[in-house]
Amino acid sequence: MQPHAAVREAPYLRVESLSKSFAGGSQGVAAAVNGVSFGVPKGTLFTLLGPSGCGKSTTLRCIAGLERPEQGVIAVDGQTHFDAGHGVFVPPDRRGIGMVFQSYAIWPHMSVYQNVAYALEARRAPRGEIRPRVMEALELVGLAGLAERAAPNLSGGQQQRVALARAIVGRPSLLLFDEPLSNLDAKLRERMRHEIRELQQRLGITALYVTHDQSEALAMSDTIAVMSAGRILALGTPRELYVAPGNRFVADFVGLTNIVRGRVRLPAGAGGVGEVDVAFGPLRCRFPGELRPGEAVEVLIRPENIVASPARPGTRDNVWSAIVEQVTFLGEYQDASVRLGETRLRIRVAPWIELAGGQSIYLEMVAQRCSAIRAEGATDGKREGG
Repeated sequence: MQPHAAVREAPYLRVESLSKSFAGGSQGVAAAVNGVSFGVPKGTLFTLLGPSGCGKSTTLRCIAGLERPEQGVIAVDGQTHFDAGHGVFVPPDRRGIGMVFQSYAIWPHMSVYQNVAYALEARRAPRGEIRPRVMEALELVGLAGLAERAAPNLSGGQQQRVALARAIVGRPSLLLFDEPLSNLDAKLRERMRHEIRELQQRLGITALYVTHDQSEALAMSDTIAVMSAGRILALGTPRELYVAPGNRFVADFVGLTNIVRGRVRLPAGAGGVGEVDVAFGPLRCRFPGELRPGEAVEVLIRPENIVASPARPGTRDNVWSAIVEQVTFLGEYQDASVRLGETRLRIRVAPWIELAGGQSIYLEMVAQRCSAIRAEGATDGKREGG
């Protein structure tokens, strides 16, 4: 789950040491992408996840050939598309890549069929191949019955399907998605992400997906690379990044996390569990790496990994009394803010447990589901955390 982790098999999409800068503003030249490397195995969906301005869309545009990087190598299926060291730059129309944009880019004066057929006509595909391939693509996205409908008469979800059909009709070697669902409402967005994932798996196509939505990334991806300031901070499966984020930024960006500062009291023993002194007492938690007594650390605790109950549980470890400050009922769970002395935590509680502001409850934190990381900027036991 480390940045730039080596791919054991030769990746289908290979990106090495990619860098791209833009001029302008008070800073002069700004690095949008700074030494990014990753590999995508054939037939998988790889997601670049991060906040606005982190470099994820610029990376995708470099792969598509819409931007020319200053450094690095880009290769797809063994074919080099860009190599700064050897002066190689394959134009976008010769890369055989399909792309789905944030804006659907649907031609309003064309029917659904004409919008999809245009992608083949622009490549001068044989006339006899166009109709069967267009209808095949429309069938795959569930729009075969709407082939003759005018584009302006489509819903947002239908327009997104047209854009998807247009991207796959050319049978691309690689499919790129640049924030494709951001213009849809929440329910349609959830439905479309499942449809895109199912189609990608059914076709066995290799895909690179860009989003700032962590729920989208977790639901759709085989592998996620979390980006910040033009670099990849962490790379792993959705489960790996969620369970063991490895650093504060990833923990805070991928899902909701309580971050509690403290100092190592006891080093890790059996099972990799050590003990940290935090504001509300000694907290047993997992140490992913070697941490020494006295080191400043931050303990990462997901809200759903805190067990709340009105009565004190039988276990003695990692149990504290807390006061409920605020409760929001969300149907499948309750989102609550609680206070342990001066520390405030977010917890998620089952809907059948009755909670109210001012109520006293007990919190149990399972040691194996909490993890301590070295506080950013701390190098030894004398440095203050956080």
